[in-house]
Amino acid sequence: MNKEKISKLVGFAMKSRNLTFGENNCLTSIKSKKAKLVFIANDVSENTKKRLLDKCNFRNIKTILIFDRYELGNMIGREFSACIAITDNNFCNGILEQLGGEAIGKEESIYNC
Repeated sequence: MNKEKISKLVGFAMKSRNLTFGENNCLTSIKSKKAKLVFIANDVSENTKKRLLDKCNFRNIKTILIFDRYELGNMIGREFSACIAITDNNFCNGILEQLGGEAIGKEESIYNC
């Protein structure tokens, strides 16, 4: 896993407007099934984490829980962010490739819903 390349891909997605950030915006993207991949900060509250994971699991959206909120915020040019939803298939595939593809199991904090 190369965090620097993942960070660059998320930055490109931000510049090309293929992501949403913030809890409410991500929930809207998840509910409308626009989100293809959701980054959830591993240091958010349990209620927030459960709400986002439940919505993603119900709609079969992949989730990643390996970054904290400051790392996520740094990726998109903010101070911190609780979650980021990637809305483009190509960015989603590129990020999953950097993470190790579909072979990564749930025990490694990447949920293949």
